[in-house]
Amino acid sequence: MEKTQFKSESKRLLDLMINSIYTHKEIFLREIISNASDAIDKLFFVSLTDDKVGLNREDFKIKLALDKENRTITVSDNGIGMDKNDLENNLGTIASSGSYKFKQENEKTDDVDIIGQFGVGFYSAFMVSSEIKVITKKYGNDTAYIWESTGADGYTITETEKDEVGTTIIIKVKEDTENEKYSDYLEQYRISALVTKYSDYIRYPIVMKNEHKKMIEGTMDDPQFEVVAEDEILNSMVPIWQRSKKDVTAEEYNEFYKQKFFDFEDPMHVISTSVEGVVTYKSLLFIPNRVPFNYYTKEYKRGLQLYSSGVLIMESCEDLLPEHFAFVKGVVDSQDLSLNISREMLQHDRQLKTIASNIEKKIKNELAALLKNDRDKYEKFFANFGRQLKFGIVSDYGAHKEAVKDLVLFYSSTEKKLVTLKEYVERMGEEQKEIYFATGDSIENIDRLPQIEGMRDQGIEILYCPEQIDEFAMQGIGEYDGKMFKNIVNDDIDTPDGDDEKKDDVEVLTFIKNLLGDKVNDVVFSKKLKTHPVCMTAKGGVSFEMEKYMAIAQPEAKVKAERVLEINASHPAVNSLIANMTADKEKAEKYAKLLYSQALLIAGLQLEDPSEYAELVCSLMV
Repeated sequence: MEKTQFKSESKRLLDLMINSIYTHKEIFLREIISNASDAIDKLFFVSLTDDKVGLNREDFKIKLALDKENRTITVSDNGIGMDKNDLENNLGTIASSGSYKFKQENEKTDDVDIIGQFGVGFYSAFMVSSEIKVITKKYGNDTAYIWESTGADGYTITETEKDEVGTTIIIKVKEDTENEKYSDYLEQYRISALVTKYSDYIRYPIVMKNEHKKMIEGTMDDPQFEVVAEDEILNSMVPIWQRSKKDVTAEEYNEFYKQKFFDFEDPMHVISTSVEGVVTYKSLLFIPNRVPFNYYTKEYKRGLQLYSSGVLIMESCEDLLPEHFAFVKGVVDSQDLSLNISREMLQHDRQLKTIASNIEKKIKNELAALLKNDRDKYEKFFANFGRQLKFGIVSDYGAHKEAVKDLVLFYSSTEKKLVTLKEYVERMGEEQKEIYFATGDSIENIDRLPQIEGMRDQGIEILYCPEQIDEFAMQGIGEYDGKMFKNIVNDDIDTPDGDDEKKDDVEVLTFIKNLLGDKVNDVVFSKKLKTHPVCMTAKGGVSFEMEKYMAIAQPEAKVKAERVLEINASHPAVNSLIANMTADKEKAEKYAKLLYSQALLIAGLQLEDPSEYAELVCSLMV
């Protein structure tokens, strides 16, 4: 029997196909099943105008069979089949796609949805196979053919006998190697799992014999079994996102989410969309009810599952989901995607960018509606994923702030609850020109900060920022409704009750600065303090919260805020220090060191020498 060489330019192309194009060997089954689905689509299209086909939609199916002894996987379909010319053109010429040509000829027909485009998917089977046989009979022909090949050395085509129209592909699985256990593909559970993963939504039943033991006689103590083989449909065929929303119950959505994304709780919110236009797609998105255990780790993968006509293309497509909505789970299905040759990624990103932009807007609108209509539920969501929204403001130099700034919440000093920036601005008095916020490591500690006492007592609303990301988020937003942000812990604030500098006592500032040296950048009289004697503020653009964050994130950078010690000239403790500058200079120095240490502690900063501080306190107590 004469062997025919492939019509491709060189054998290197097939070698590249087998060894380089596909990332995972397991996708060979997806490709073979997709080809079978295309073949059935073609015959079904013919049946719409040709009664001689004699098959209804429910008569079409794809059959799988495993033979461990002979190491074969068999995939059969009752689709259009192939004649000798089809075999030579489609299987003899690498990268010639009969499905693509059929799709072009019938592009205006809605009754079929051809998946194949490049004519290379079939050859992916050689990644796991040492030999492939294709037995096929085309609709309308009397002659059947068998195509055989062991790879790059070519193929043979001979006539054979086949009763029914369609195609049967027999894949001879390779022997196991040290690095690859090909025998796994002969296991029923493995094949079933691959169908569920990649081909669950192929529109025709994928059937495989399921062998199991069945008790035929005897008792529970002495049972007698026989092995029974029953047809089992491996795929669900119709994706839940393809069904009309009114036909799907909340329980069905919840169950799909839990099974698909391995969660034991129902999702907090479901977003179902169907879009037709420049790019047609359907999406089904879920907001989890809790934070995944690995969410804030490198192991967490953001992204949506991407399908093309019901076939899984990417398990986690990051390009579909912006960083600030990384918590969203879900699927996107579109027949308009331009896939690359391996169907593992996109060839062009124009369609994907359109879908991603629409999805971002949809999520934003859904969250905004939740914030407006169900505040309690939204605040529960924000407790889980609010930090991610704030990260979204900071990332990419604030490029996404418009999508997120109306969704973030901050604790209000006057409302005693979380509020939006919009709500804050609506309550501002006409004389107030800036949005005031204060940073710290907890709501309680911020509320006790000396710097905010005067403003808080006057009823001026302050946004409390207890998370390290908060100040970065404020800077990322920049301004809201024309109002700039001002950190009252560090920035100068003019308040009606602020103290004027006591110019007669400015020598105390020099005294303290000379004593502390380079521990502080400056010592000044404070305009903020009311009942407290001292506080530490930061200058130079780096706050203490930023310093703490950078100490964790980039310790080698040694980022440090400029320290300014502010003292309350009207406080008795400061007056005592001033009085002792001439009466008892040693005691005055102790008072100055004590006030400095207290300022560090109030700011949440570490003491240089805690033991020295303890001894200082004890010496003043004696």
